[in-house]
Amino acid sequence: MLSQITQHSPPGLRKLNCSMSLTIIAIGKKHESWVSEGIERYQKRLKQPYNVEWILLPHSSFEGNKARQEESDRISGRLSGFDFTIVLDERGRMIDSPQLAGILDDPLAHSQKIAIVIGGAYGITEELRQQVRLVWSLSPLVLPHQLVRLILIEQLYRVQKIATGGSYHHE
Repeated sequence: MLSQITQHSPPGLRKLNCSMSLTIIAIGKKHESWVSEGIERYQKRLKQPYNVEWILLPHSSFEGNKARQEESDRISGRLSGFDFTIVLDERGRMIDSPQLAGILDDPLAHSQKIAIVIGGAYGITEELRQQVRLVWSLSPLVLPHQLVRLILIEQLYRVQKIATGGSYHHE
């Protein structure tokens, strides 16, 4: 609840007065049961203004560069109307949770629509990388996409707790 935001909250989040649209676009199958349980756990914990929507796009039937191109084209087709886009990629910028909270503060404060993209097994095209605001790496390790989904939703919950001064995150 916005009235419960503490004095330690970033100034932008205190000004927020409507629902924030955050869409996660992921290449791949529906969530596996163990992932669904974890995602549901964290999504239930998320409070307004967070409103998370998942869009799952099928894998390409191609391999390599053709798959990368086809999946990137499908992702690009879904990005229209978003004000702030982040792509997850192991070659992206390494940031910690407080930095992520700071990065998301401005779009949250201005009620911008945010998209976070989890590409396919072959990644995304350079053209798509150039269109986004941030290419973010959870780890230099290559992680299974199902696990990335779970880590991402947990990090969004953590960011919310950091921004509202909650006790979930410890320095």
